[in-house]
Formats: sequence, structure tokens, C-alpha cells
Amino acid sequence: MIIQQQQHFSQLSSRLNLFTHGKYRLHRHLLLWFAYWLIFALSYENPDSIEPYATYFKIGISFTLFFQAYVNMYWLVPVYLFNNKFRRYVISLVAMLLLFSWLVGFVSYLMRDLAISYAPKQLFDPKPAMYFAFALVFVAASSAIKLFQRWILDTRAIAELTDVSMRAELEQLKNQVNPHFLFNMLNNVNVLIESDPQKASQVIMSLSDLLRYQLYDSARPEVLLSADIHFLNDCLALEKIRRDHFEFELSTEGISSGLMVPPFLFITFVENAIKHSLNPDHAAYVRVYFHLVNGILTFKCVNSKPLVKLAEDSPGGIGLANVRRRLELIYGANYELDMKETRDTYSVTLIVKL
Repeated sequence: MIIQQQQHFSQLSSRLNLFTHGKYRLHRHLLLWFAYWLIFALSYENPDSIEPYATYFKIGISFTLFFQAYVNMYWLVPVYLFNNKFRRYVISLVAMLLLFSWLVGFVSYLMRDLAISYAPKQLFDPKPAMYFAFALVFVAASSAIKLFQRWILDTRAIAELTDVSMRAELEQLKNQVNPHFLFNMLNNVNVLIESDPQKASQVIMSLSDLLRYQLYDSARPEVLLSADIHFLNDCLALEKIRRDHFEFELSTEGISSGLMVPPFLFITFVENAIKHSLNPDHAAYVRVYFHLVNGILTFKCVNSKPLVKLAEDSPGGIGLANVRRRLELIYGANYELDMKETRDTYSVTLIVKL
């Protein structure tokens, strides 16, 4: 899921580069000028206009509009608006609009004799109030563009920081799980060295396979589910070597060969099942089931409980807290975790939408 989110964000980010990346700056300005010419300049075509003076006047007004837009985008917005100086921004913006509105009105006043001499033809000379209103809309649009760019950049930065933080936390949680498992296995070897050296040798060989999986396969963000199931089977087999009265069952149904999952997602439940099934005087068991249907993976782990409750090992609670946090980070709301306990059994059911 994290990989899919990253791919989606990368595709979206590449599409938005047109609005933010420096190499597309010229394209953005050309697009803005073209849109302006279509909306403003061509919409005021009038056969009764006094040419070429009307065109000169349009060009002059266009120049003032773009000048104000660029002053707003590259000075007023970054200096005042982005620094939360809203009052200064409004005062500066209104002052600029009033100044250029007065300038347009002054030029219109200077050209009044020309308009009279060419009557009844018209000279394109918008009134200062109309120019102020249009310039306000134009400058507001430039502010919206700049704010949109800032929003994209901030969103991208937040998403990247969140991704980096999430990856770092996932790596930390995964690294906490792996040493905990190795600690348990090394304790098993230590016990077997004195009681059964041959079994200890088998455990060491099997442990080397597990370490190979841990160092190479599990280093990736996702691993094959079949490989992770094989890893669990090796762990249970190691436990069976260590304990005389222990049986396990691991079954799968509907598991496809290419299905990917985060590494070491299920080992914590199996470890706890092994630990809490410990019963020196009676047979104990652990049963693990994997079932996949319509993209819904169901994992269930059931273990027997001793009749007399053994003293709990305090460090054992680290694993469950870690796996809960990993599930939240990776799957969000797309998982269900249920734990049930009876007098004789303890079961964990994990349902994940892949």
C-alpha cells in the first residue's frame, strides 16, 4: 500500500511540475499571456475603434496589467502575504491599483482631443473605476496562481517528510522485531548445546537460513508471502526440535505465487503463540492458517494454553505493540486485528485488504 501511495504521489507530482518547476516558467508565462489575449484583447474588437491608437492603448493597458500582476506575484505576495503581513499587503496592493488607475485616467484625459476629432468613432479608453475593477480581478488571479504554487510545494514537502518519517519508523519497528526473534532462537541453541548437541547443530543450520532471509529478502519493503510463510514454517520447525511435546500445523488456501506483503508481519503472532503455548508436562500446539479470497488475506494463529499459567516474560510485549503500529502505518484502516482467549486456547485473527 505504501508503494502504491508513493507511485500515485510521484505521478501526481510530475503532473503538477508544470505549475512549480523552474524549467517550465517560460511555458507558464506564455500560457498566461495567451489566455489573457483571448479573454481580454480579442473580446474588445470593435470596427468603429480609432486605429491604430486603440490598439496602442490596449497594448499599454495590457502592459500595466501584467506589470501589476508580476509586481504582485514576485514582490507583494512573497514579501507580505507569505510572511503573514496581510495589512501591509492589502495597503500596498490597493495603492498600486489606485496609482495605475489614475495613470490610465490621465492618459485618457490627454487623448480626449483625439477622440473628439475622430467622432463618432471610439477610442478604447476604459474609465479609471472600470480599469481598477478589472485590474483587481487580474491581480487577484495572479495571487491565486502564486498561492496555488505555494500550496503545491508545501503539500509536496509535507508528503515527502511524512514518507521519510514513515519509512524511518517502519525500519525502526522492523529492526526491533528481528533482534527479538534472534534473541529467542539463540536462547534455544544455548539450551540445546548441553542437552542435545545434534539438535543444536540442526538449529544453527536452520538459523543460518533464517538469517539469510532476514539479511537479503526482508531488506526490501515487501517480500513474497510464500517466502514469509516458509520463514514461519522454519521457525515452528525449530521450536519442534527444541521441545518434545510440541506440534504445529501451517496451512494455506488461495495463496498466489506473486503476492507481496511487508516482511516479518506475522512472526510476532507466531512467536507469542509459541511462547504462551509452553507446557512442560502436556502436549502443546500452534496452528497457523492463511486464506486469500478476493484480495482479502486472512491470517489466523491459534495456540494451546497450559493449565497452569506460567510467569510472563516482560520483554515479550514489545512485539505486539510494534506490529500494531506497523499495521497502522502500512494499511491504515484496511485491516482488522482480533484477539480472543478461552480457557484452553488463545487465537489471533488478522484480516488485511491487499
